[in-house]
Amino acid sequence: MDKTLYDAVIIGGGPAGLNAALMLGRARKKAVVIDEGKPRNRVTREAHGFLTRDGIPPGELRRLAKEQIVRYPGITFIEEAVQSAAGADGHFQITTAKGITLRSKKLLFTVGMKDQPLNIPGLTEVYGRSAFVCPYCDGWELRDEPLVIISRGADAMHFIPLISGWTDRFTLCTNGPDGLTDADREDLRQHGVPLHDAKIRSIESEDGIVRQVVLEDGTAISCRGIFFRPDLAIGSNLPQSLGCQVTETGTIIVDELGRTTVPGVFSAGDAVTMRHQAIAAASSGAMAAAALNNELNLEAWRRNG
Repeated sequence: MDKTLYDAVIIGGGPAGLNAALMLGRARKKAVVIDEGKPRNRVTREAHGFLTRDGIPPGELRRLAKEQIVRYPGITFIEEAVQSAAGADGHFQITTAKGITLRSKKLLFTVGMKDQPLNIPGLTEVYGRSAFVCPYCDGWELRDEPLVIISRGADAMHFIPLISGWTDRFTLCTNGPDGLTDADREDLRQHGVPLHDAKIRSIESEDGIVRQVVLEDGTAISCRGIFFRPDLAIGSNLPQSLGCQVTETGTIIVDELGRTTVPGVFSAGDAVTMRHQAIAAASSGAMAAAALNNELNLEAWRRNG
């Protein structure tokens, strides 16, 4: 057992967790970042929209971040999964999969989200290469290309006008009942958007680049890219095990400072929002770390008064 009482344990080492570690290191706090090294964006070759780092491989972004963070002596890293979390504000206990036990005053969950199994044949082979989930992250690379949008219902009607800013060459495939209203279908018709509600039989590709989407009714739709909405789950159930409340969509409920419904427990990044952007996650982690640090400082001030 590590006998150190850390100011904070940060669970998750993506942009949110790393930026939180940077803030706490600069605030002269002792914190440890625990991450098992399996980020959701490991399937992608480049991260976009991150100021001064546009186009950087996600792994390189993390490497550079750690290189800068370790200059602050209060921050350490453990590459491992966390098995359990227990305790209360000021006295938390974390146990890793290899049996390492850590104690901390505060917890910060930056566990992100994880993809559920991709049930469309061929989607795994193109995910992160020519099939993406966010046009702000990858729309530029597919500008003016013919695309297939895999979505349905209100989500589709939100996404279709959005993607039209990058290309007007796209087909909507709902992979089953479309969940659309008559008004939605008429809107798509007036804008010349082809709509198919047949199930997808397969996605055919070459070296990760999609060539066509084949439907169960035999229709083959040629395209150079795909945007789809994945099924996601929170990256860890540990926050719920401590009593943190979550929304119907599975995100952790936090206030504007990143505080969860459990005293002493904070959360940031993709785990607390459906707006998944690396730079937004990093900002969220920084703000939560600042609030956590302020709480620690105030507690120390009162004890010493």
